[in-house]
Amino acid sequence: MQVSSLNEVKIYSLSAGRSLPEWLSDRKKRALQKKDVDIRRRIELIQDFEMPTVCTKIKVSRDGQYIMAVGTYKPRIRCYDTYQLSQKFERCLDAEVVTFEILSDDYSKIVFLQCDRFVEFHSQQGHYYRTRIPKFGRDFSYHYPSCDLYFVGASSEVFRLNLEQGRFLNSLQTDAAENNVCDINPVHFLFATGTAEGKVECWDPRTRNRVGLLDCALSSVTADTEINCLPSISALKFNGALKMAVGTSTGQVLLYDLRSNNPLIVKDHQYGLPIKSIEFQHHLDLIISADSRIIKMWNKDTGKIFTSMEPEYDINDVCLYPNSGMLMTANEAPKMNIYYMPVLGPAPRWCSFLDNLTEELEENPESTVYDDYKFVTRKDLENLGLAHLIGSTLLRAYMHGFFMDIRLYHKAKMMANPFAYEEYRREKIRHKIEETRAQRVQLKKLPKVNKELALKLIEEEGEEQQLTRKRKQKNMPSLLKDDRFKVMFENPDFQVDEQSEEFRLLNPLVSKTSEKRKKKLKLLLEQEAKEQEEEEEPEGKPSDAESSESSDDEKGWVEEVRKQRKLLRQEEKVKRQERFKEDQQTLLKPQFFEIKEGEEFRSFKDSAKKQKLMKKTLGDRLKLEEKLGTLNVSDTTVGSKQATFRLKKVPLQCSGG
Repeated sequence: MQVSSLNEVKIYSLSAGRSLPEWLSDRKKRALQKKDVDIRRRIELIQDFEMPTVCTKIKVSRDGQYIMAVGTYKPRIRCYDTYQLSQKFERCLDAEVVTFEILSDDYSKIVFLQCDRFVEFHSQQGHYYRTRIPKFGRDFSYHYPSCDLYFVGASSEVFRLNLEQGRFLNSLQTDAAENNVCDINPVHFLFATGTAEGKVECWDPRTRNRVGLLDCALSSVTADTEINCLPSISALKFNGALKMAVGTSTGQVLLYDLRSNNPLIVKDHQYGLPIKSIEFQHHLDLIISADSRIIKMWNKDTGKIFTSMEPEYDINDVCLYPNSGMLMTANEAPKMNIYYMPVLGPAPRWCSFLDNLTEELEENPESTVYDDYKFVTRKDLENLGLAHLIGSTLLRAYMHGFFMDIRLYHKAKMMANPFAYEEYRREKIRHKIEETRAQRVQLKKLPKVNKELALKLIEEEGEEQQLTRKRKQKNMPSLLKDDRFKVMFENPDFQVDEQSEEFRLLNPLVSKTSEKRKKKLKLLLEQEAKEQEEEEEPEGKPSDAESSESSDDEKGWVEEVRKQRKLLRQEEKVKRQERFKEDQQTLLKPQFFEIKEGEEFRSFKDSAKKQKLMKKTLGDRLKLEEKLGTLNVSDTTVGSKQATFRLKKVPLQCSGG
């Protein structure tokens, strides 16, 4: 069983590995299983789940018990019973089957559309009836309320065959030259047909009138798509009452809401190949679309790829087993592939052991086939001195190199490099040291600014996480990770001054926890310095048990506040004494004043008068200036007053000496 993973989605291929011929004896089979790893690890989920040459279509009955597949050559149908995990019956046909439909819940009623225009009906016993349609058919759908079969093909008409009356009814005339695919909505039974011109025509079976027309060819062409021809409709599938997926011949999948002409989303396979099959996965809201090269699973709302698979051979059809994670494909090869993805759903009831098997594989992943071999290039062989083995049975050519036995490789490497063991020993010692370091308590690096505050926040965050786990609450965001407070731990201007008066009055308690935090901070700084020097650090000693005594009592808090205030007063007194001593030591020196340019020195009396004048009120000063004639007060037109100051001219007095 091969396991692949894409986008962290495990895909188990249940049909991988070689199958043993039927004519081999049991003893020979056991001998092959012991020798061949590929045969020993294979899982044969359903016995003989294959066709002679090619499988074209594969479907599951509505009760989930039977899997039916058609293929060539010779044209045949094979029915497999899932409860018995083996083939139930096989019937050969006269012509190749284009498509088929299971009308009953089990295998008792089957309709085949063959490539020679014949429609063949089979019952539980075998062949039942055969009729012919006027044109070559490409697809058909069954309308359960009226028991009508709708055939589309190389004609503009849609042929209707009523199974209750056993005769053809009036055809539906479409505007298309040819119709490729058709489908009937399982909720309100709207009939839709996809044309070769890239349009979808919707018909109401009750009135036999066309009720809608979608131009999918125009909608599939986007800015990123490159097309060389007109996109025709190659796949059609309804999902519920309102959703419909359309696949084009140029590799696009369009998801429509029947109430709108524009697609909800357009998904391009990027291969330019016609879409062969479309399936809906309701558990994860996925669409499974496939062309002949790749199977893609993507979200129907966003278009984001969930996972994809690329089988070895071209794909003809894809079938999703209902309500499970199993997927089956019909390929251009004898073997039909079976894939199991636990993410999509559980395994079906008839193979429920797959869940336990995949769980064991995830817990204990097995080594691959290539673990016993070493891939080497031609240059590696020359370095080992084994270039002469090219062409012998000891080397298996693969891509740009060779596979050789791992034991032979180790022996040759020991001979070429005798000191390889010492290098291996040093590497193992280094890995052991790294493992022991990883088991230690990983201490977080502290910022450059406010380290003690950051350490306090880290401790409080750890305590809050424990409380939230107990109370099952959501964790609050940390201040250290918040961008709004990032500058506080980066800019030195935001450093907390613990010796300031404000800090000491707001934080009067110097408790044991803060002292231990300082010790822990010192240890952290020493450890960071040692890591920068790339030296091995000794084993850390266990920290002292923290005291459980609480220091937040009101009485203790008041005493600490009084103590801090007393210390602050003593420090202020010491500062005043120091300033007084400095003032006494300083000598008073005369100060000289310089007169500004343009001014004259009269006497110190003028300055004394100005000082007296400045002590008076504004009203007294205005009255004095009016008497001296330096102030003029007048009313304005607005109602306010205007004051004008004038300078008084004083004659110069010259004093002779």
